[in-house]
Amino acid sequence: MAAGYLRELGGGNIRVLSAGSEPAEMINPQAVAVMAEEGIDIASFTPEILSVDAVKDSDVVITMGCGDACPIFPGKRYEDWELTDPAGQGIDTVREIRDDIKGRIVALVEDLLGS
Repeated sequence: MAAGYLRELGGGNIRVLSAGSEPAEMINPQAVAVMAEEGIDIASFTPEILSVDAVKDSDVVITMGCGDACPIFPGKRYEDWELTDPAGQGIDTVREIRDDIKGRIVALVEDLLGS
């Protein structure tokens, strides 16, 4: 969901990579549904494993609870967002998670690109 919002709200001005330390086999169908409500299609996204190179090549790294599993390099901006995992949650809870993510992405885009 975060990658979907960042691609949309970044307007092509932010290179977005999305990966996880333990990615699921497929995108959560509830996440796909709630993002579609926002007009953002994430159905074609494929869960990817986080690589050291992906972190090395990034300026900003947003983590969502990966803890020690995520590589850390000096000079990178890191933010760890504590979010409820949408896996196994009902649609209303996934909407709340989506809205939380959207607020964080809006603030991140404003910080990176200016208002």
